[in-house]
Amino acid sequence: MSARAGASGLVTRRVGLACNELIRARYVDAVDLARLEAAAVFSYHAFAVPSEQGRVRRDAAAEAELAAFAADLDVLLVCEGAPFVGESVLAAAPRLGLLGELEGDRFAYRLDLAAAHARSIVVVDTSHGSSWPTAEWALALALIGLRNAGALFRRMIAHEETYLPAEERSGPGYERAELSGKRVGMVGFGHVARRLVQLLEPFTVEVRVYDPYAPRELADPCNVDFGPLEVVLESDVVFVLVPQTPATEGLIGRAELELLAPGTVLVNVSRGKVIDTEALLTRLHHGDIVACLDVFDPEPLPLDSPLADLANVFVSPHVAGVTEESRRRFFSLMVDDCLRHFAGLEPRGALTAAVVALRHSSLASRTP
Repeated sequence: MSARAGASGLVTRRVGLACNELIRARYVDAVDLARLEAAAVFSYHAFAVPSEQGRVRRDAAAEAELAAFAADLDVLLVCEGAPFVGESVLAAAPRLGLLGELEGDRFAYRLDLAAAHARSIVVVDTSHGSSWPTAEWALALALIGLRNAGALFRRMIAHEETYLPAEERSGPGYERAELSGKRVGMVGFGHVARRLVQLLEPFTVEVRVYDPYAPRELADPCNVDFGPLEVVLESDVVFVLVPQTPATEGLIGRAELELLAPGTVLVNVSRGKVIDTEALLTRLHHGDIVACLDVFDPEPLPLDSPLADLANVFVSPHVAGVTEESRRRFFSLMVDDCLRHFAGLEPRGALTAAVVALRHSSLASRTP
């Protein structure tokens, strides 16, 4: 924890934010900035270094400019538009005690994590700020799927009859159509899954989780049971919540999809490549399960994709985590961790070598 005494003897801390103007305008809320400025001197520097899929383009001139900006900082916060934070930047900032990425760097693409840790710099990532709306939308998709509401909506906007006689109201949307008391499977147990567990509490569901890496100590406080993938897929609703890594691409393939019982609702709010698209189409053509998808492979969903035409499919355009509240939450969570850092406490959003190694892993076992 680095700081220095001013002329008055009071401790003066300096926090700098480097990103593009759009990020600053959308992410930095006045209330959170005031909280930060009550504890530190805040400064901002605009950058516009392009990046693609999180990987920032190396730009020596911009990195030298960032090094000059960071030279007197105790905390450096970066986001979209900022240059790469490598050894040259860190070496120029001897006071730096905390390096934070607001969003989009769960894989440490924008910074040299090893170099930061070698200098005992705490690294924080608050990308999980979008887990709040993602969990909410996952719950909404489950409810939509259980009632097969996508099929009803298609018929209504096509001006087809939807008020069917009681004897015809059966099958998907009518049988096993309530979430209360059902068995829920979660593939992955990260931030989104743990928030989703909280949202599911009023429905008194049984939750089964597949995640080889999640601490088993979470079972009791979260009231979930861990198990192998094939057992977790034996659920009324299956949520796919894992990040896309070499280990999770194609994790849900033909064999896994065939394990889904008739009436199962499959919800994917993670990444499209986690589920084999062709295998999913084959399974959906059976007509006995419902898929609610916010992500696709390829993405965006092609205009001629057969997924858009199936009555047992509900789609949304990768919007689960996109809300104004979540945009502001990235900075709010980072302010929280800055204040913890100043108080000598550990951050809640620490980005460690172990976390990054897991996210890049291609060696994940499919059994806990």
